[in-house]
Amino acid sequence: MTDQPQNHEVAEPRRRNLYDGVRGTSVKVLNRVERTDAYLDKLLDTELRSGELPDIDKGLLTEIVHGVLRWQNKLDWVLNGFSHGNFAKSEINVKNALRVGLYQILFLERIPHAAAVNEAVEFIKRIRGDKPAGLVNAVLRNIIRNMDGIRYPDPAQDRVQHLSVMFSHPHWMVKRWVGRFGPDETEKLLIANNERPPLTLRINKLKNEPATFLRYLDLQQIVYQGSIHTGYFVRVKSFPRIGQNEMFRTGVFTIQDESAALPGILLAPEPGERVLDLCAAPGGKTTHIAELMKNEGEIVAVDKYEVKLNFIRAACDRLGLRIVKPLVGDGATIELEPFDRVLVDAPCSGLGVLTKKPDLKWKRDIADIVKLKTIQSEILENAANLVKPGGVLVYSTCSTEPEENQEIVKAFLDKHKEFQLEDAAKFVSKSLVSAEGFVETFPHKHGMDGSFAARMVKQDNSNQS
Repeated sequence: MTDQPQNHEVAEPRRRNLYDGVRGTSVKVLNRVERTDAYLDKLLDTELRSGELPDIDKGLLTEIVHGVLRWQNKLDWVLNGFSHGNFAKSEINVKNALRVGLYQILFLERIPHAAAVNEAVEFIKRIRGDKPAGLVNAVLRNIIRNMDGIRYPDPAQDRVQHLSVMFSHPHWMVKRWVGRFGPDETEKLLIANNERPPLTLRINKLKNEPATFLRYLDLQQIVYQGSIHTGYFVRVKSFPRIGQNEMFRTGVFTIQDESAALPGILLAPEPGERVLDLCAAPGGKTTHIAELMKNEGEIVAVDKYEVKLNFIRAACDRLGLRIVKPLVGDGATIELEPFDRVLVDAPCSGLGVLTKKPDLKWKRDIADIVKLKTIQSEILENAANLVKPGGVLVYSTCSTEPEENQEIVKAFLDKHKEFQLEDAAKFVSKSLVSAEGFVETFPHKHGMDGSFAARMVKQDNSNQS
C-alpha cells in the first residue's frame, strides 16, 4: 500500500505541467513572444537551460519555435483560409498549437503528418478540452488532404502581398523594400532572411593561431568554411555541444557573425590606446576590439544596465581579456574624458538580423524606426564630445534601413564640420562598402547579417597654422 502514494507523488507534477513535451514547450514560448516584450533568444535559452527537456528534444524545440516565427505569415494565411477566417480570432493556445502543427506538416519532412496532428490535438485537449481539440484536428487534417490545392496571393494582382505571404514578412516591410530595391531584389533578401542561420566563429588570436584552430576542426571532423573577408572568422555547419567544448570554455574562440566584426575593424584601434564603447552589451564588439588591441590599453564599456554589463565581464573572463572596464551609464548623456577612439553601436530596429531573430519581424513597425532615430542621434551627438581631436568615431547598427544609417550619419556630418567621413574601403573588403564609403552588408549579397558602419575622423585644428 505504501507504494501507491509514492507513485502518485512522482506523477503529479507532470500532470500539472500543461505545456509538457517539446510541442507544448514550443507553444509556451510562442505565447510569451506574442504576449510580452520578451525576445525569443532569451525565452528559448531559459527553456533550454531548465533541464525539463532531454537533449534530443532541444534541437527540435529550437527548430519549431524559430520555424514558426520565420514562417508565421505564410502559416497564418493557410490557417485562416482553412478555418474560414476564424483562425485570427482563436485563443492564443489554439493559434500557436495550429501554427506548430502546420509548420511540421509544411516544412519538416522527417515528422509524419499524423504525428504532428496528434500532438497538436492532444495538447489542446489537455489545455482547452475536447471541442477546441476537435476543431484543431479538423483544420489540420483538411489542410493535409488539400496540400496541392492551397491558394496563395496572385503575384500578377499584388506583388507585395504575394511576397509578404509566400516569404513571410510583414506587409509594411516588404512594401518599403520593394520601393527601395525592386520586387526581384526584395525576393532574394526575403529568401535569405528565411534561411537557417550559419554558425560563425571568431578565433581569438591572443590564444590561438587560425591555422591551429582549423587543424583542430579537421581532427574533430567539423565541416567549416573560412571567411573571404576576415582571416580569423570561420563558418561551421554544426558544432555539437559548443557551450561545453573545452576550446570554447577556455576562450580560444567565440560565436559572432562576421558583420559584427566590421565596426571594430573600421575603428582600427591600436595597442595602448583608450577606447570607448558607448553601447557595449552584450560585449561581442567590445571583446573583439580588446583582441585587436592585443589586450593592451583601456576600453571603457558603457551600458545603461548593470545586469547587461555582467555579460561583458563573463565574456572577458572567458576570453582572457583584462583591459575592459564596464561602466553603468547612458550613452546619450554620459560625460567622460575624451578617448582616442569611440564606437557607437547604436540600438536599432535589428532588421539586418532577421535570420537569427525572426521574432523581430512581428515586433517591429515603422514607428519603431522613427523612435529609434531620435535615440541614435542623441547618442551620436554625445559621442562627438568624447572623441579627442585627431581621434576616430565609428557609428554602426545591425539595421538595413537608411533612416537609422546613412541619414543619421549625414545629418551628423552636416552639423559637425570638425568630423570627416573616411572611406571604409581602406579598412575592409571593397565588396562590403557602398559607393558613399559606408560599410553596408545584406544577407542575400554577402552571406552575413545586414549591417551598417561609418568611420569618421575628428580634425585636429591645433596642428593647423
